[in-house]
Amino acid sequence: MSSTIQALPTEVVYLITAGEVIDSLASVVRELIENSLDAGATRIVVSVWAQQWRVRVADNGCGMNLDDLQQAAFAHSTSKIRSCADLWQINSLGFRGEALHSLTTLADLEILSRPANSASGGFRVVYGYGGEPVAVEATAIAPGTIVTISNLFGNCSTRRQGLPTSAIQMKAVQASIHQIALCHPHVTWQVWQNDREWFTLSPAATTGKLLPQILHQVKQGDLQELKLELPNPPNSCKDAINRVSTNAINRVSTNSSLSLVIGLPDRCHRHRPDWVRVAINGRMVKSPELEQTIFAGFHRTLPRDRYPICILHLDISPDQINWNRNPVKTEIYLNELSYWQEQISKAIEQALRIDSVNIKEAVHTTRVSKLIKAAEEKGGYHVKRPNSEEENKPLNSLKAVAQVSNTYIIVEHQNGMWLVEQHIAHERVLYEQLCDNWQLVTVEPAIILYQLSSAQVSQLQRINIEIEPFGEELWAVRNIPALLQQRDDCAEAILELSWGGDLQTAQVAVACRSAIRNGTPLTLPEMQTLLDDWQRTRNPRTCPHGRPIYLSLEESDLARFFRRNWVIGKSHGI
Repeated sequence: MSSTIQALPTEVVYLITAGEVIDSLASVVRELIENSLDAGATRIVVSVWAQQWRVRVADNGCGMNLDDLQQAAFAHSTSKIRSCADLWQINSLGFRGEALHSLTTLADLEILSRPANSASGGFRVVYGYGGEPVAVEATAIAPGTIVTISNLFGNCSTRRQGLPTSAIQMKAVQASIHQIALCHPHVTWQVWQNDREWFTLSPAATTGKLLPQILHQVKQGDLQELKLELPNPPNSCKDAINRVSTNAINRVSTNSSLSLVIGLPDRCHRHRPDWVRVAINGRMVKSPELEQTIFAGFHRTLPRDRYPICILHLDISPDQINWNRNPVKTEIYLNELSYWQEQISKAIEQALRIDSVNIKEAVHTTRVSKLIKAAEEKGGYHVKRPNSEEENKPLNSLKAVAQVSNTYIIVEHQNGMWLVEQHIAHERVLYEQLCDNWQLVTVEPAIILYQLSSAQVSQLQRINIEIEPFGEELWAVRNIPALLQQRDDCAEAILELSWGGDLQTAQVAVACRSAIRNGTPLTLPEMQTLLDDWQRTRNPRTCPHGRPIYLSLEESDLARFFRRNWVIGKSHGI
């Protein structure tokens, strides 16, 4: 069998950012795992002996023949690209041919490998400094590859002294494996530390189904998954033609996909922004621009100082990416950035909606169990009708049934029932209307306010409210937000707006003050109108302050509580 690993031409080497960064045990594990995934592995076993500076990665991938093994550790030797044009068509995790070569300059390298179609067994190769094979022998091995790195940084003791403790390095190893696993949920992972099993990850159909194995406090019902097929940006093919050969153009994909896993904001969120992750074509990357797009998508859906859980995976045409921004390949240049930001914003908005597709998943299983456990232990308000444009949007089969304590609306749907708190549901409706149409109206006579500080006056002017002196310590307000026009407490509302915050803070304050108060009786038509308006909002799960709007009781939970699945005779003690 001929060798598939070949040295890159000089002109390609010059275009590639300098060698792989091997600076820790975690970086060694990452590079070896990426090679395993490129080889098509579905089972990967990682063993780490931190105090001995030793790492072993075994996989069931396609393996290498003897010719490839002898070439594998030379500088710029790879089977993944051949020419300059291939740099714009990278579909593999590795492509520079530098990882194994770099390791031979820092450690002892041994590889055992056997191709999947080999009947004669495999080979073991030991490499010297610079990647030259120094020992070659036949060996018995199952199809796949085993790479062992020993005595890492043994020739540079100062590198070892400058690294964190073994415990901190092992945390970095675990984090690296978790990040890669989220991009490749179909893979079985088994990780050993000092000859003892450390943790395993079972394969899952999707990233969302894998996430609870990594983030244990998150339950499956707390997550929403979405996958969308997207067209490539309009100019992508034109740009590709300017960069690559005709043969490469034929390989450019005409479609891309976006996969999204979000923690529903009424159920799970974080103290730190540590679980907003962006992956592109199978690799986690740092993309401040896309991360900020994600944060913006969750704006005014979470409590104060809380952050979302979101994993975004873009599978896009390789010609849209330049991996040469950073040697570690975690920072990239993305073509048509604004296009991808727009698609991400739309996807988050779609995932946060409540519709017939995800209504069954909108079940607060944790709250339901607590509610059942606790149970075992012991109006006239005008609501704005939707406009004609909104009437064309499809609605869920949510039906207002009754009002409890003039506060909660009992809602029937196809899978059970909900309790909706009327004030914060209406607050969400009004807030989004204000964001879409912040309207100030003139008031006659003017509203007179007394003893305002200069800071309060400046704050009202900042949100475009016209205010002017009206005498000693008196101020006249000439226009106000339209929603406050009919309220008796309009002056108090303006004072509240004067105490600080940006325009969005003011919009939240106006929405909160204008929304239906708890304790207000509603007729059934008014309740239904509120439900219809609420369903049409972009973020119906929480109010602008981040509080959950509804509690879901699924039919199956109700049946279990009332024991409707019992056999009739048995339930009567027969």
